[in-house]
Amino acid sequence: MTTIKDSVHDHVTVEGVARDLLDTPPMQRLRRVKQLGTVPLVYPSANHTRFEHSLGVYHLACEAIAHMEAVDDRSRQARRVKAAALLHDVGHGPFSHNLEALIHRRTGKYHDDVDGLLADGAVADVLRSHDLSPATIADLVAGEGRLGQLISGELDVDRMDYLVRDAHHTGVPYGTIDHGRLVRELTFVDGDLVLSDNNVQTAESLLVARALMNPTVYSQHAARISKTMLRRGAERLLRDDVVDAERLRRMDDHDFTVALRRHDATAEDARRYDHRDLYKRAVWAELQGTPDDVIDAGHDEVRELEADVAERADVPDRAVILDVPERPSMTESSSRVVVNGEVRRLAGQSSLVRALERAGNAQWRMGVYTPAEHADDVGRAAAAVLGLDVDGALVSEVPGGVHTTLDEFADDAGE
Repeated sequence: MTTIKDSVHDHVTVEGVARDLLDTPPMQRLRRVKQLGTVPLVYPSANHTRFEHSLGVYHLACEAIAHMEAVDDRSRQARRVKAAALLHDVGHGPFSHNLEALIHRRTGKYHDDVDGLLADGAVADVLRSHDLSPATIADLVAGEGRLGQLISGELDVDRMDYLVRDAHHTGVPYGTIDHGRLVRELTFVDGDLVLSDNNVQTAESLLVARALMNPTVYSQHAARISKTMLRRGAERLLRDDVVDAERLRRMDDHDFTVALRRHDATAEDARRYDHRDLYKRAVWAELQGTPDDVIDAGHDEVRELEADVAERADVPDRAVILDVPERPSMTESSSRVVVNGEVRRLAGQSSLVRALERAGNAQWRMGVYTPAEHADDVGRAAAAVLGLDVDGALVSEVPGGVHTTLDEFADDAGE
């Protein structure tokens, strides 16, 4: 048994299979993968890693199981959940979610597709030594089965840890939730993971925390700009066969930044990131001011639009980055809660959910980024090429550029 001092949960006791998994190379790699990717460029104290987050998820999984009548804490079933909780992030590539869509396009795998990673090697050896099947653990990581909902679902312990941990390390208070009550009130009804009676507000707290953390931390504009710049560098590494997608997937943050620095075509990407010499916003467009065909554009279409904007603005192609987020969604709204003895979906029970969904639409922004010296020209070109509603959709960070009612979003939330 090992006891680890944690910044969020105080003391975390790690024993059994989890203790043996701690020192395997895939787990240790997570010490070198930042939990929030590029967010430390905005919030300098947000240097926590996937390793400590994994410990937190393991701790909350242990707490949840200890309070569940349906699961014997000493059973093989419980050991499977605890192993899956600790291992749930071993599939993350460098800078966490930042490169996930790119890696998925090349490999067909997201970070929770870990079958191949657990099938052999040190992790597989540890699991088998504890009479656990690597394939079964991989299924739990992917959220499959009844107990998989604890690891990946609307009420999972992953979400409960990262909201609190990210708020703690950024210094932003909005992610504070009563995770102790949440894990105590989890139960199973007809195979579904639900919150027991009188916990509508407990479930709502998850949504409120996520809705407030998103614009302030996860989608803060400087963090988004730096994410897209790193993704471009990663695309160039793959295009030039410096790395393949499977190798990229197994890199840590340091491996990736060194690869960027060493390759001529990406050295400038590395320099800009290292020096925090970020592109600026030429366009910052609201959902209602952005045409549907732009919002729904695929990867290749986005690249074509970038080339058209660059040509119209008379700037190099690499000087234009179009950043189009997915349409707003709130998966937590499908959480299930018991109300007067009946299991109901939170979205149908809570008027707050509907208000938060509207807030998510209002927070959505499409960005066009470029070096500062090109921002005014690129902003005008992007408005024309993308068919944007200039009167209600644009903000330029260049003095004398296009400014509208969205000026309040120009200030950094952090640094």
